[in-house]
Amino acid sequence: MTTASRRVALSGEPPPGTALPGEVVLDRVRALRETPDATDPGLAAELAALDDALLVHEAGLLLDGIAAARVAVTPPARPVTLKVAVAATFTADGLLPLLRATLLVGGIDAELHLCPYDQLDLQLTAPDSELAAFTPDVTLCLLAAEALLPRDWDPSDLAAVGTAVRDRADACAAAAAGFAARTGSAVLLHTVPLPRTDRRSVISFRGGAALGRVWREANIALLTAGETHDGVHTLDLEALLADVPGPVRDERRYRFGRMAWTPTVELAYAREAGAFCRAVAGLGRKVLVLDLDNTLWGGVLGDDGPAGIELGTLYPGDCYTDLQRRALALRRQGVLLAVCSKNERAPVDEVLAGHPDMVLRPDDFVAVMADWQRKDLHLAALARELNLGLDAFVFADDSPFECGMVTDSLPPVDVVRLDGDPAHHAERVLGAARFVQLGTTATDAERTALYRGRRERHQLSTVHATAENYLRALEIRVTVGPTDAFTLPRLVQLEQRTNQFNMTGRAHGEALTARLARSPDHLVLAVEVTDRFGSEGVVGGVWLDRGPDTWTVRNLVLSCRVLSRGVERAILQYVAEAARGAGAGQLAARFRPTARNAPAASLYPSAGFTEVAERDEHAGLDEAHEPGTVHHLARLDGLPALTPDWITLVAKEAPECLT
Repeated sequence: MTTASRRVALSGEPPPGTALPGEVVLDRVRALRETPDATDPGLAAELAALDDALLVHEAGLLLDGIAAARVAVTPPARPVTLKVAVAATFTADGLLPLLRATLLVGGIDAELHLCPYDQLDLQLTAPDSELAAFTPDVTLCLLAAEALLPRDWDPSDLAAVGTAVRDRADACAAAAAGFAARTGSAVLLHTVPLPRTDRRSVISFRGGAALGRVWREANIALLTAGETHDGVHTLDLEALLADVPGPVRDERRYRFGRMAWTPTVELAYAREAGAFCRAVAGLGRKVLVLDLDNTLWGGVLGDDGPAGIELGTLYPGDCYTDLQRRALALRRQGVLLAVCSKNERAPVDEVLAGHPDMVLRPDDFVAVMADWQRKDLHLAALARELNLGLDAFVFADDSPFECGMVTDSLPPVDVVRLDGDPAHHAERVLGAARFVQLGTTATDAERTALYRGRRERHQLSTVHATAENYLRALEIRVTVGPTDAFTLPRLVQLEQRTNQFNMTGRAHGEALTARLARSPDHLVLAVEVTDRFGSEGVVGGVWLDRGPDTWTVRNLVLSCRVLSRGVERAILQYVAEAARGAGAGQLAARFRPTARNAPAASLYPSAGFTEVAERDEHAGLDEAHEPGTVHHLARLDGLPALTPDWITLVAKEAPECLT
């Protein structure tokens, strides 16, 4: 008998013979498993809508070995595989099926590894641990309250309790930071909820307040680790569970099998951890395209006029004002906003620029598309102009017809229906962690202006007869120099997100990048591009090993928004000159082909590099590489001039080895 069937038998509802919606989803999962070549477009969305942890758990068990491409509306634009490890201080076996299902919904094929029970500290600190041997891309560290709270804690001496829990939180954060620095894994900690039995063990109100304070101080230490340690991030699980019904743990499950979380809490954590993994993989959406009538304001502009639309502080106008505030918050963190509305342009411009209750103004949008053309055609054109994939887009509209058309025509676009009570508009747009990122940077805050310039460049390209004339008209300046505290977060973000021009298809991660940047034997470079339309910001990065005779390019990445301009050749010119100035005679480089980085394959051969064997003792290359890596080598005295004549190359700062 299945989980759903057991629940029906116990409750008597619904009537016998009636399939529960969750059971229907499980039937689809079983059918998919029984036919290896079958696909079920849209199954991911059905799984995402399931809120029954037991049903999701069963689905996760059945989905073992099923690729994400088989359950999505459209196959992912790029296959994403992550190695995800779970290290817990309690029994966490039940989390893995939930995590598998959640990751598949997010388009990630995960290789999951569960560390031995209650060995979190050992797994993080021992160089030869199972966790270290697994070499995870993501490490999820799970803490029960007992990991912080001493077994024999004394409720009459809460000062000593506070010292103990803070010390344990600090030790956990330090172990996580050390593991991240050694391995480059993205490590996720979380705040720890205090179970009800521990709270009730203190009988005075003053004592309860003191226990709450010292417990929160320990959680603040964990949160601070997510802000200050490279490669370490913290999920505020305690705050998340305020919206999750029921207790943190079932005492019988905990006493019987040391299962510290109820299935409901496990599901809530799995979905947040899945969002974290999507952020690590660079899968957060980048563009929010909004309708206007009954979406950004109440009413229909063409019928009600600018003075008749609903905005302000009274319902329902306050719902639309709140959505605008949320959209503005997204824009300030790097999400691009655009308007796509069936309206006359003149009154739209009038409202955007002059309506006193508008929160969003024209400069907040990368594009305003207001006419009577099909919205799916507008979205496709905007994707081309911004040089972004449709899987970067979210489209929000109150019209079921428009939402259905975009869904059918452009399946990669995430469509949000905003029909119904506008009080839920903001919640629907922000749901499912659509725009998740590991962190935001100064470049993110300027992203709208950067992409508005991209549209202008696209328009300029249509008026020049040849590509070279267009490139010369751009007046491109490429500035290269060592990364610093301001550019390093952007480099980490860029390497995680970049696929087309990522020479190895891999990311070093925040902690390892920071360590390489500080090392005298390595160099991490940031690349900025400006032209007549303004700055593109930090668009590229280079990770280098500096040997006495040979410098090695560990990885070189370049944003797709500056491809086909010769920027990558200017970067190599800088690297070659820096290596030559340091006394090196050779420059080595690695290329590992992936499903998406074909545009990068010709760089090294076209620049004068020669393919060499991996173990060539004169190549200056590490021997520990993944299969399929192609190794290139060039003598610095034989390299030609690489910078195109339409680019001005600027050395931002001489590398330390040249000063």
